[in-house]
Parts: sequence; C-alpha cells; structure tokens
Amino acid sequence: MKARQGVTRRELLQAGAVLAAGVVCGPSRLADADQHETWSIGNALIRRDVAYAPGVGLYTTQIADLAAGTNLLGAVSDARALAAEFSLICDGQECRSNGGVFQLVDTREDSGEGKRTRAVRLRHIKLPLEVRAVYSVYDGHAAIRKHLVLKNTGTAPLKITHLQIDNLAFALGPENEMTLLAQYGAVPREIFYTGRSEDAGLMLANGRTGAGVTVLNEAPGYMKRTEVAGWDAPDSVRVSAMYDTDLMPFERRLAPGEELTTASASLIPFRRGDAFNDPRWRVPGYTAAVLERRVDQGGPPWIYNTWEPFERGINQQISMDLIEAAGAMGMDVFTIDDGWQQEYGDNAVNLAAFPGGLDPILKAVESRGMRLGLWIPPAAIGMTTEVYKAHPEWASRDIDGNVKTTGTMAGQKVVMCMASRFCMSAAERINDAIERFRLAYAKLDLTTIFNAYGEAPGCWAKGHDHADWAESLHRIYEGIREMTSAVYAKHPDVLLDLTFELWGQKHIIDAGLLAAGDLDWMSNVDDRHPDAAGPLQARQLLYARAASMPVEAMLIGNMHAELPTIQESFATAIGSAPLLLGDLRKLSAADRAWYGEKIRWFKELRKSVKLSDSFFPLGSWRQTSPAAWDGFARLARSGEGVVAVFRNKSGVAGARVELPLIPEGRYRVRVVISGKVLGTFDRSAWARGVDVPFAGPAEVLEMKRA
Repeated sequence: MKARQGVTRRELLQAGAVLAAGVVCGPSRLADADQHETWSIGNALIRRDVAYAPGVGLYTTQIADLAAGTNLLGAVSDARALAAEFSLICDGQECRSNGGVFQLVDTREDSGEGKRTRAVRLRHIKLPLEVRAVYSVYDGHAAIRKHLVLKNTGTAPLKITHLQIDNLAFALGPENEMTLLAQYGAVPREIFYTGRSEDAGLMLANGRTGAGVTVLNEAPGYMKRTEVAGWDAPDSVRVSAMYDTDLMPFERRLAPGEELTTASASLIPFRRGDAFNDPRWRVPGYTAAVLERRVDQGGPPWIYNTWEPFERGINQQISMDLIEAAGAMGMDVFTIDDGWQQEYGDNAVNLAAFPGGLDPILKAVESRGMRLGLWIPPAAIGMTTEVYKAHPEWASRDIDGNVKTTGTMAGQKVVMCMASRFCMSAAERINDAIERFRLAYAKLDLTTIFNAYGEAPGCWAKGHDHADWAESLHRIYEGIREMTSAVYAKHPDVLLDLTFELWGQKHIIDAGLLAAGDLDWMSNVDDRHPDAAGPLQARQLLYARAASMPVEAMLIGNMHAELPTIQESFATAIGSAPLLLGDLRKLSAADRAWYGEKIRWFKELRKSVKLSDSFFPLGSWRQTSPAAWDGFARLARSGEGVVAVFRNKSGVAGARVELPLIPEGRYRVRVVISGKVLGTFDRSAWARGVDVPFAGPAEVLEMKRA
C-alpha cells in the first residue's frame, strides 16, 4: 500500500491535532526489520500482530481473521502510513505510540480461565509517564480487546486529555464498496462519521464481499467518541476508538504514582453470510460471554416491578396481592419500586404504606420461591437525610455555585457528586439494604452525572475528586463503578441494575455500563392502555441495539403483563431480560397459570440451550410497523432455540421465517403457545423460508434437533 504524503483539511478538522500528527509526523521510514520486536496475540480464530521499532515506537502490523481467511489491514512499508497504536496529550504534549517518544520497557503474556493477554509496557523519553497497552483474546471468540494503563512515575500531577484507545486503518476494499452501520450497528450511515454516546458498536464492512469489523468503544456514556474517516484514503478507512474531545471532553489528572486503566475497545471481524463468521453469531456470543458480569452463566431472572401502574402509591396490601399473582406466574424477583422508602437516600421504610415494615413482604416473597428486589436512588437524595446534613459539601454544584437539584416523583432532590467520597457512602447504603432485606436485585436509578431530560451535566464544586467541570464528567462515571465494585465485594451474587436515568440518556446501553453493573433498565415504554406504544416499541428498542449489545442485559420497561395480550407480552419479554409490570391482580387464575406454564418452559429451555449465542431480527425489524410483521430468533450454535413472530395490525395470515445461517441438521418445531408441532425442517427449508401461521397476535416456536 502506497503511503500518503500529506493530510487533508478534513482530517485536521475531524480528528484534531493528535490524529493529524499520527499521519504526518511519523518517521520517514521504518527501522530495519532486525531491529523490530514483534508479538502476536490470538487464538485459533483471530490474530493481532504488534511490533516495536526503536525510534518509531509501537504499532499494529496486521489483524487476521483466521476463521474467515481475511486480513483487516493493508501492507505497510512506511511509518507515515501507520496509525498510532494509541495517542494522548499529557501536560499539553502530544504522545503517540509511533511518534518516536516511547521506549520499550518490557512485555508480559498471561493466560488463564479462557483468556490470554499480552501487555506491552512503554516509557516516555521525557515525561514521567508509562503506558501499558494490554491486548486480550478469549477462547472461542474471534475478537481482540485492548485497553491502556497509564501511570504517573513522577512527583507532580499529570493532566491527560485527547485519549485514543485504539486507532486502525482497515483495508477492506475501495471507498465505493464500504458501508457503515452506526448506533449499535443497526443504522446505515455514511463512512465519514463521528460516533458518540449511542454508538456503542459500529459495523464497517465491504458491501460486496461482506468482510467487515465491529468496533465496540467501551468508554462510558457521553465520554465515548468513535471517529470513522472513510473519505480520506482510496483503500482504507481509519477508525479511532477514543474518549470525547469537545462536547463532553475527557480530562483526567494522575497524581504521582497513580495508575489509570482506560476503557477497552473490542474489534470483532466478520464476514456476512458466512456461517458462524456472520456478525449475528459472532457479536452476540462475544458480548454475552465477555461484557456481562454473570447474567450469561444462568440467564437473567424473570423480574416483576411495581412501578406501573402503582407508582408511589404502592403499599403493603397491594404488594401482598401482587406477590400471590407473581408467585403463581413463576417470577423470580419481586421488586418494589419507588414508594417503599421514607426518603430518598435513606433505607428507613415508609411505615404509612408498609406499617409492618418490609419483613411481612420479604416473608411472603420468599415463601413463594421468589427473591426481593428494591428501587434505590444512589445520588438523588433528600436534604433531610443524615448523609446530606453531615456532608452537604458532597453535593454537586452548577456553574454558578448553587447546589444542583433534580426533579423526581417525590419533588426536587439534591444530586450528590459521585466524584466525591459520597460514592462510598452510597455503596454502604446499598449494602445495608441488601443485607437488611436479603435482596437479589437492586434497581439503581435517577440522576448521577447527566439528566436524561435536559438538566446540565457534571459538577462545578471545589474540593471533590475532580479539578474542574471537565474532569468531573469522567470521574463521576468512575465513582459509579467504584460504588458498584464496593457492593460486589460484599455481595458478589447480587444483580445491580444501572438504569438509563442513572447513566444519563434515554434508552442508552453500552459496555461501560456493563463494566459497572449487570443489567440496564433501558427505557420506560408507555403501556398503560391497549393502544399504547407497548410491546411494538419495546421490540424497536431491542432490535436497534441487539446487533452489538447483549440482549439479556436489557430490561425494557414498562410492559404490562395484562396488556395488550398476554401472548404478545410474553413473546416480547423472552427477547431480552424478561421484565413485566402491570396490575397482576387483573389476571385471571387461568392467565396466571398460562404464564406459569410458559415461564417454566422458557427457564428450562434457557438452562439447556445457550440462547445468547446469537440474535437474528426478522421481518420489519429495522422499523417496526403496525402494517407488517416482525420477530426475532435466538439460537444456540447447535441451531436449537426460540423464534418469536408478531402479526401487529398487518392482517397477514402468517410469517415466512428465513434462517439461512442455521447450522446443518433437521429441526423439530413446536408452537409453544398452542403446543402443536409445526413440523420438521432441515437447513435448506429454513434457507427458503418456513411458513408460520398466526393463530393470534404472536407465535413462539421451540427449535429442537430432530
């Protein structure tokens, strides 16, 4: 590949000085081959080759998709054509991995528990800064994951900005053959693109050959930025997984001796239509196994939540009636949402609503084979709480120095800064609730750093663990993770749900959130009446994110168990982490028994069949519509699993389900809702399409090998 000799104005504008320097300012030639040190990190499916040359630095020479027989990078003969392996600005000085400013210290390889890592440690020749580039691979997954560890080896603080985790020029074909799917890998976009908070996964591919790569930028929330420069070179597309530099700028100070472990970036190559090399197999299997803390091991629990329709009106008698119904349905966790507590930020029980405290509730829940869950706001608390009265200095402040508040269903509450020692106080409160009420699940909710409804982000207070507003943005995300880590240290089996309001944006889910928690209450879909947005819009949220995020981490509220039909509610719930709300008292005994039978079936299926191996959206999935059918398939690598299809208001008699990537074999298909056997079909039949008749609003198929 011929090296380009210049840089365009577009590159300067889109990527700033660091990226521009990465193209223009490299040495004029590579060091002699015998001066290079090279390493490979990989497994039977993938390999990444990394080299270090004196006077040049660290760079990647090739990424090979061994299973698909594809090389992702072009041949390199000149250092000016190399992408910087990482880059950052430290105390105002740009530091590129291949800028001739880093010396090799050592390398180390480790392995264990299905994972191998290679760490390459570099030292800056002038600044008191060490950088370890850490590459990881996982058994059975065609993916390379990378993060950095920065260390201040000096005696004065260092300021880090403009931090790039990974930066590669993918050579998958000419510009006019390249395609990009952005926003979780589901929305077609132009190949000159800036990905931000919703771009947790980008899929770059050659539209003719199908060869491509998924890039998962694991920076949390608003801190992520992924640059795609697809119009600047005739035969490569530069993709940079980085922290934001402008709207929500990353800024981090390192105290003497302090280390900072960055977010990771995962690269998952693929080839569309090529059996298990297709991204609908590769990406879900990887994200479930690697990004989720423990949900994938046994599958997510079935959770009932009281929020709708009861909201803060929930009380002991209503809860007792709901517990009876939820137990009959086979739910695993019974969650009391807002209203159980006397005040936000305190674990004292609201005795007006629960005169016996939560002990009678806990006994009733556990007697029916369930566990208790509670709604807990970590950072939005009342001014009457002991923690606020003792430490008002921990409160977030706005640009004018005023204490920040946020609107809640219980009125205005103070927003405490998670980039202060308050984060450990919040952890202690959550641990106390877990121990006192034997919780299996905690829904951690409300504003921390950003408000999903428009209030200004960050903290301007003095004396917290951030030097200024910009640093507070990332530090608050760090504080959330510090809080959850303290909870997991004492209660490793608890499931922590970090809601979209806590993470700060409507419908958001990303790998940064899953690095801090187990589940994500991703949305509050209106489902209060038969013509509400309901399951149709819940599935839109699911389909738009399932390409790059693990579906069993997604709690999609607020589907009511009794609306619009129990068949559609159940069939939608099994597409993600199953969550139901609603007034269960309205369900007849027959409906409760129906749920109980179907939920027991699904639990048994999930135990024996690894549904997280894939996700295939079907029908009108890209834009769910009342005028067309939609659906999904969740299959294990054996080909066994579940298919759900939804008629909506289309009036069609049936859906033709095509699964051309199902493994070879014959599959006996049973219609779960009716219990009837649809037939036995082989791979060729699924490639042509199997007709599934609609007897009602939704049909669920069980796929088992014949």
